[in-house]
Amino acid sequence: MLSLAVVGSLALAGCVSTPAGSDDGSDPTNDGNGGGTAGAVVISGSSTVEPISSLVTEDFGAANEGFEYSVDGPGTGDGFALFCEGETDISDASRPISEEEIAACDAAGIPYVELKVAVDGISVLTSPANDAVSCLSFLDLYALMGPEGEGYGSWSDQDGLADELAGELGEEFGASNAPYPDAPLEVTAPGEESGTYDSFLELVFEGIAEVREAEPVARAGYTASADDNVIIEGISGSETSLGWVGFAFFEENADVVKALEVDGGDGCVAPTAETIASNEYPISRDLFIYVNTDNAADNGTLTSFVDYYLSDDGIAAVEEAGYVPLTPEALEETRAAWDGR
Repeated sequence: MLSLAVVGSLALAGCVSTPAGSDDGSDPTNDGNGGGTAGAVVISGSSTVEPISSLVTEDFGAANEGFEYSVDGPGTGDGFALFCEGETDISDASRPISEEEIAACDAAGIPYVELKVAVDGISVLTSPANDAVSCLSFLDLYALMGPEGEGYGSWSDQDGLADELAGELGEEFGASNAPYPDAPLEVTAPGEESGTYDSFLELVFEGIAEVREAEPVARAGYTASADDNVIIEGISGSETSLGWVGFAFFEENADVVKALEVDGGDGCVAPTAETIASNEYPISRDLFIYVNTDNAADNGTLTSFVDYYLSDDGIAAVEEAGYVPLTPEALEETRAAWDGR
């Protein structure tokens, strides 16, 4: 898994074809490699999308002499902050841009195009040693990690809240699996700067929090990080841990963590490429890149790079990085959005 910042300048000669979406109207299903590029592309944002963009930059650079780039993943929110300040060309994002971030970009005069590039499922994880738990509902996740779960150290400390939620909500958000184990509950999960945090709260907590008239936030006092590798280390380091990361990071680390099935109201479903693509898995989300269109107009390298990103060869990085590819129809919509910028 590519998870560290990547900076490169590759000088491998290559005579390559014109990429998808270029001005000559070439076929977007060709190899997409641009020719004669000699500029730089700066990418920042989601640590979830970072592995995809890292693979694309490396492949593009291998075929384009003088291509310079940097890719890092401080988190979706931090990435948008840089993007709306004009510091980056592309912002990787594991959620759509927020109203506040739209306003910041507007105020700074930063125009952009949103491009959906992949689908991901957020995996709820524990240690493989935790054989007392195999499935958790949205109700359970809210009780264990939501805004009303402060001041406790054990799974079983939340039995009372789970019973209260079940009495009020029934099984609308999945059945309660309480009583929970009488064991320490050590939560390691994304922090507020992460798009994975935002997506999890929106998909899992928001509906229950609205009924409960609570803020849809994670419990206080958990171990938070924007680095998915740190989260994996935290979850694997405790036998009764709990947390969440993107599906690709789970797959990459399936030997040291265990993914739980999740019940969003229609029964327990395991996260797999098939259940995520079909939206059967209840914690699924789209992944995006946002491109500064002024920079693309001024920088032919950036344009050629995004053309390659959306070509058949470039978008193959989605599966190589462990994520779920777009349907052909969704990919064509993304290509049309880029062409219509």
